[in-house]
Amino acid sequence: MRVYVPSTLRLLSAACNAGEIGPAPLTAYAVTPALREWYVEGDDEELEYAAMAQAARASVGLLAADPGTSRRRVVIAAEVSAVPPADGSMELGDAQLELHVVIPWRSVASVHLDAAQATTVIGKAADLWDAAQSGDDNAVFALDSCEGEDLLWYATQEIPDLLAAEGPRGGQRT
Repeated sequence: MRVYVPSTLRLLSAACNAGEIGPAPLTAYAVTPALREWYVEGDDEELEYAAMAQAARASVGLLAADPGTSRRRVVIAAEVSAVPPADGSMELGDAQLELHVVIPWRSVASVHLDAAQATTVIGKAADLWDAAQSGDDNAVFALDSCEGEDLLWYATQEIPDLLAAEGPRGGQRT
């Protein structure tokens, strides 16, 4: 199953160097039954995009928790043997899973990252993350504005060069 793991450049660097994404449990996003039911008309590609979009939104929360890292959303796409919960505990449209395993680096399929020009929009959303979680309209608007920024696609063999270009500790915020 393809899962999308929210991350930051700093966390991506640590995972790449460790050879795994962890520790468990990990929050990931995938095409779950709840997501499939919500997007009844969506094809597989649209469902994958919706799951990745939820992971990208969660990445903003990770940025909020680490103000020293570069204000760029990161989503790691990986193949894992995971089954979403079937107990009906998920809300309609939810793609979130909890994985109780670490993901070996060899399972990573790609990385998705904001362009450098998106840092202002993403940074504002990260700064307002807590207010958005409380329902503040302006903060929610800032968070929703992130969806207008496309994530760039990187193959796994490009990730070391990407991280090297971003500098030590995965793109420390300046």
